[in-house]
Amino acid sequence: MYERYYGFKEKPFSLTPDPKYLYRSQSHANAFELLQYAIRRREGFVVITGDIGTGKTTLCRALLEHIDRKTFTALVLNPFLSEEDLLKKILQDFGVVSRDEAKAGRLNGVTKQDLIDALQDFLLGLIPLKASAVLIIDEAQNLPLAVLEQIRILSNLETDKSKLLQIILVGQLNLKTLLRSPELRQLDQRVSIRYELDPLDRETVAAYVAHRLTIAGGSASVGFTSRALARVHKLSGGIPRLINLICDRALLAGYSEKSRRITHQMVASAAASLDLPAPALPRIPWLAGRASLAAAALVVLLASALSVATTAWVYERLDAATLQASARSTAPDVTAQIPEIDRSLPAGAALTILTGSYPETDRFAPEVRSVTEWLEGSGYPVYYASVDHGTDGRWRRVLAGAYTDPDAAAADALRLKAAAPDLDVQVVTSAAATGIVQ
Repeated sequence: MYERYYGFKEKPFSLTPDPKYLYRSQSHANAFELLQYAIRRREGFVVITGDIGTGKTTLCRALLEHIDRKTFTALVLNPFLSEEDLLKKILQDFGVVSRDEAKAGRLNGVTKQDLIDALQDFLLGLIPLKASAVLIIDEAQNLPLAVLEQIRILSNLETDKSKLLQIILVGQLNLKTLLRSPELRQLDQRVSIRYELDPLDRETVAAYVAHRLTIAGGSASVGFTSRALARVHKLSGGIPRLINLICDRALLAGYSEKSRRITHQMVASAAASLDLPAPALPRIPWLAGRASLAAAALVVLLASALSVATTAWVYERLDAATLQASARSTAPDVTAQIPEIDRSLPAGAALTILTGSYPETDRFAPEVRSVTEWLEGSGYPVYYASVDHGTDGRWRRVLAGAYTDPDAAAADALRLKAAAPDLDVQVVTSAAATGIVQ
């Protein structure tokens, strides 16, 4: 409904795990890099955990897109399998047997040991090709103990120098508890890398929303106000799946009002229609298991007071520029919403990457800020240039990087285009970027 009105090519906040929508927050970027490192080094077992809706499956999909051709992969999304069915699924994904053969029942009667032998022969055949194999199991917290034990046995497939099969278990937070059970002690001892995905903080939620709007192709036609983004963070607890649900309904509310500015009232109404549960309180690991309820209550009260004070300080710091601008003028410009730091291009820069241009008005301030945070989160230094467009007013150009080497600038521009195909990314001279040359 709202996609055509806002000019989106597709729903920006779909719940499907589309890898192109993966936003690399600090936590997700760390997890992605750790997984790539583990695969390169053949680290054996890796465990990635995260709360429901934190983007674990999307992370897996994105990882598969970045694996080289010499790495064979098997992705298991359904953990409710028997030991034999798991082995058959792995062999199908690796291409040892076809789906048609499995459907035709040609594997009926094949023993578990036969399946393991076939897998081992395949893995040994990769050695002269200098290739490797990776098994990724999603929702691993639901795996039966017998299947987890079978996975441990698969980890024993090795040569004198290296493991033949890299195994990545991805699951919810209770996967950690499951692995610590006495029955799985041997498997737990084989885990070489563990990482837990964190929810998004307030600033990252803004960048996440801007990222998805940009990928869907409508970032220039609709924007969330800063108060709306703060409300999204509060109501979602920083969980990407909940952010998607809320923002999707908020865009529908904006469409029904024919508004291109999504307000905090629209977000609140959207969340109310979804009947979302209250965000979970932050976990305090060292509080678990305390015997004294009185002591626990006191710690919670102290933590609550500290949280309120800290949150107040953070919000005060983030909104300081906005409050000061409101005192000076009834019509704050884009700089009122962005921290007052010098973002001028360095004097020695010959080239830069133009990523977008926005009217210097309060309406577009959140988008400028969100694009800035997304670029900085992706590792690019961000600069601004203010250009006068006559009757159209002043516009702010958002620039990524400062270069003297054309090849380096072109390479980074290609990476940006791949990450956000709908951004109008182009390499320009510093003079053109700042409006000296039109």
